[in-house]
Amino acid sequence: MKTQFILTAFLATLAGAAWAQRAAEVKFEPGNFGTMVNGTITGDEYFDYTLGAQAGQEMFAELQVSDTNGNGVIYFNILPPGSDGVAIYNGSINGNTARIDLPEDGDYTIRVYLMGNDRDTGKTVGYNLDLSIQ
Repeated sequence: MKTQFILTAFLATLAGAAWAQRAAEVKFEPGNFGTMVNGTITGDEYFDYTLGAQAGQEMFAELQVSDTNGNGVIYFNILPPGSDGVAIYNGSINGNTARIDLPEDGDYTIRVYLMGNDRDTGKTVGYNLDLSIQ
């Protein structure tokens, strides 16, 4: 009985850890070079959107708050292919609109996250993220 409790507690911990980070691959409709995605982030969660691109292409990303029960302090970073978390664009420093020339071929990650009191107090922020590559 004690072993079952420990296993259940361990699985619950893993499930909680897995919930803190979500991911999705972004695909454009045939003939389109952009799309809009939306979602919500709560507390210390983050959401990674991945999309493939080639060196020299331009990525545009714009993040807007659609709803919040806090202050709406939401940002995004753009991570290059193979990044261990180091960003080539940091929204908390550079703002929530990015237009950057991509340095290499591969899968780029747009990481949406909260900061400050909204993150620390577990507030929820809804967002719309406009993405395009040309």
